Amino acid sequence: MAEGYDMLKEKYASKLKKQLRGEPLEEDQPIRTRAYEEFKKEYLPKHLSWYEKACNLSEKILNIKPDKKKIPPLQEAIDICHLNVTPTGATSLSFLAPMLMILFGIFLGGGVFMVLTGAPSMFFIMSSLLVGVVLMISLQKMPFFLANQWRLKASNQMVLCVFYVVTYIRHTANLELAIDFAAEHLSPPLSLDLKKVVWNVETEKFENVRESVEDYLNSWRKWNSEFIESMNLIIGSLYEGDESRRLNSLDKGLEVMLDETYEKMLHYAHNLKSPITMLHMLGIILPILGLVILPLVVSFMEGVKWYHLFTLYNILLPAGVFYMGKNILATRPTGYGETDISESKHLKKFKKVDFKIGPIKTSMDPLWGSVSLFLICMFIGFSPLLINAVNMASFHGVNMFTSYLPLDAEDVIDANGR
Repeated sequence: MAEGYDMLKEKYASKLKKQLRGEPLEEDQPIRTRAYEEFKKEYLPKHLSWYEKACNLSEKILNIKPDKKKIPPLQEAIDICHLNVTPTGATSLSFLAPMLMILFGIFLGGGVFMVLTGAPSMFFIMSSLLVGVVLMISLQKMPFFLANQWRLKASNQMVLCVFYVVTYIRHTANLELAIDFAAEHLSPPLSLDLKKVVWNVETEKFENVRESVEDYLNSWRKWNSEFIESMNLIIGSLYEGDESRRLNSLDKGLEVMLDETYEKMLHYAHNLKSPITMLHMLGIILPILGLVILPLVVSFMEGVKWYHLFTLYNILLPAGVFYMGKNILATRPTGYGETDISESKHLKKFKKVDFKIGPIKTSMDPLWGSVSLFLICMFIGFSPLLINAVNMASFHGVNMFTSYLPLDAEDVIDANGR
């Protein structure tokens, strides 16, 4: 009977393969439908799509695979923020982007400065090497940073999520409808996670919504235990026979979430003094002292140029302050319930500016207008430096030209190069 079963299985497997004209899907390979891809495209943030494109392009160019020990945590971080990338793509981007940055620094310091000043700038070459190393380390941690940012934003909505679920179950004791109700009234990213919970039930990945919710709660076991405890109390209330005990269980679930959030916020506020002092010294005191010290540095130190001070004072220092501030905020506990009303469908159209050009009516993102105004003002501000650079380049060109002329021809050229 076993041999006959195997023969029958192979017969129909080969027949299906011939009719479908393709290889069957592996058991662990996820099924991606068009509806789910459109669903993700609508709700995922735009910057994630840019990161996905960069990772996928880098994977085609370099295809650098990470260490086997780093693949599971990388894949976990990618799954948390629903990225369509692989650990290989994320690792390849962490090498390709620094390489391009270093090549740009070499081109700027060795090529452009050679033409403008006649000598290469080792400052920009060394700065590009330093920025490339920092960029490599940052991009290797980018999936973990995005996952942490996703968890932070989702955790901020968990108090409101528990409130919505408790409110609906008080009226109608149905967990699936309560999860769907919370997903409809919350904003991304937690709404995306809750819709994915319902989606897993509709696609029969799980038999019921309780199994799907338990699978989702396991992903929060390391970071938000009070949310898991609250949801378990809410789920347990559905099995209570007495109405008063059911309501008490719902109230207890909401109370646990609020009390634990309050305790975490108190501990965070107590431990915030040292990081804020460091940020204040680096972001306010040091720039003020720099206004006094930097003119003295230019006066007493030879070889210090304006672009050295510009790079240190206007680029590296703000970048360091921004990175330190993001690290401080990354340790912040959750629970303040951030909501962006502009993400709702009927208010999205007001995020763009409408204007008319003759009979044509169009709309534009304010970002492009502000960037264009910034570039125009920056060009006006840098115009004296650009004019001086052009004059210096032409002057060096005339000097190079006169070095190849005979002596009698050099005598007829005056100091202005005429």
